[in-house]
Amino acid sequence: MDGFQNAPHRSLYHALGLTAEELHRPLIGIVNSQNEIVPGHRHLGEIAEAVKLGVAMAGGTPIVFPAIAVCDGIAMGHTGMKYSLVTRDLIADSTEAMVRAHGFDGLVMIPNCDKNVPGLLMAAARLNIPTIFVSGGPMLAGRVGGKKTSLSSMFEAVGAYAAGRIDDGKLCEYEEKTCPTCGSCSGMYTANSMNCLTEVLGMGLRGNGTIPAVYSRRIELAKRAGMQVMELVRQNIRPLDILTPAAFRNALTADMALGCSTNSMLHLPAIANECNIPFALDMANEISARTPNLCHLAPAGPTYMEDLDEAGGVYAVLSELSEAGLIDTTVLTCTGKTLGENLAGAVNRNPEVIRPLDNPYSPTGGIAVLRGNLAPDGCVVKRSAVAPEMLVHEGPARVFDSEEEAIRAIYAKQIRAGDVVVIRYEGPAGGPGMREMLSPTSAIAGMGLDRQVALITDGRFSGATRGASIGHISPEAARGGLIAYVLDGDRISIDIPNYRIELLVPEAELARRRAEMTLPPKKKVGGYLGRYAATVSSADRGAILNYQQD
Repeated sequence: MDGFQNAPHRSLYHALGLTAEELHRPLIGIVNSQNEIVPGHRHLGEIAEAVKLGVAMAGGTPIVFPAIAVCDGIAMGHTGMKYSLVTRDLIADSTEAMVRAHGFDGLVMIPNCDKNVPGLLMAAARLNIPTIFVSGGPMLAGRVGGKKTSLSSMFEAVGAYAAGRIDDGKLCEYEEKTCPTCGSCSGMYTANSMNCLTEVLGMGLRGNGTIPAVYSRRIELAKRAGMQVMELVRQNIRPLDILTPAAFRNALTADMALGCSTNSMLHLPAIANECNIPFALDMANEISARTPNLCHLAPAGPTYMEDLDEAGGVYAVLSELSEAGLIDTTVLTCTGKTLGENLAGAVNRNPEVIRPLDNPYSPTGGIAVLRGNLAPDGCVVKRSAVAPEMLVHEGPARVFDSEEEAIRAIYAKQIRAGDVVVIRYEGPAGGPGMREMLSPTSAIAGMGLDRQVALITDGRFSGATRGASIGHISPEAARGGLIAYVLDGDRISIDIPNYRIELLVPEAELARRRAEMTLPPKKKVGGYLGRYAATVSSADRGAILNYQQD
């Protein structure tokens, strides 16, 4: 910023009200995802102000600029969901543009919700200047009938109402009490999964993933993040020093123990891609085989993010895992210390919330990647949220070419016990946008069929989904995957413990279908969705943008 040639730039900074003294300090960009439509982001202005104080206290000059965010819950079940996953790349690209254009020395990222966290992690890796994350934190659980609830409970209540299992009054009670505070939804859904994994990756301070949004500790954390970014600038510790192959393996390990959302299997590969780190889906099964599932937070069980926080948070889970040698504690973190140093003093305060190693919910991890003729490139299921009797299942296909068609059939009570619901043409390119299927899965669960019916799709699932819900079928229908040739009544075999999914149709019959069946024409979409559909990769590669067809 010094020198006569930079005088025009300095004049514009003076137009912002900055003093000469401020211009001689490191310029710290604060990427604030605050808006007034997303419950998890409504309060981020207060977080940003705390970060600014921290930066200034530590000798930096804080400058705030925005990032967008979509509320998946509000976008769910209609065309708005096509615009959810695609924002991940808009967020990464726009943040890159702002940072490169204005020459920041360091960054504090303030995300909170589903695509906002991975989008900013992708940007951090791409930009590779000193960066730290502080999220907005989870909302508190709701209370209905004396029991804790979360957004998945609300969606399932809709299914229960449609089945006549609850009345108008109870549905209204769920509506008014399920989401009682600001913050990311209170279960181990995608937003909270990614905020927890940001801690594990080393890009956020302890408590980033679990301290509730409305707690004052969240403001303290934001101030400390603002102060710590200045230390990262002084030591020149950059994201690519932290986001190493070992850090990603740690993240997958913690993912399995926590029972995170299946969306992590889209986002971790995409972030790794920005780091030029290979990320094969089958790593999930390798790591799952040796990692016990220690947590059953909603929707898998009756505990919530506030309970995980009280039990010791992410670091308590990592401490349990490190005792078994499952975590690489030598990795560098945003504290400037190793993960092992950070874990000193971390203890599990509630073995009912975080099971100890000798009493896990299951000896294997929360996510499984399945392969077979129906998904030769892989598909993903949140195994920890599947009822034991549905881990192995065979049944007739009920085929739908869109989410809307499936929902109509479910509410019309056309789905029977034993069915395998197939929803296709909802993949990254075929949707386009790879919509989440929380509405149909919640309807199935609300009707009491989640222990009898499976659902498979080339789309994806909300972290709030439970049951035998298998997503990310690759290749997707729109690019000629076998899922495009499934017919009503075909038998489908699902074997989660053995990582298999098969369409039980002879190969000769499949060859005939491929030769004779006419597939639906590609959807005509313009604008950003059209460009996205033309350039997005398959789900097994993280639905990254190739800027060329697969």
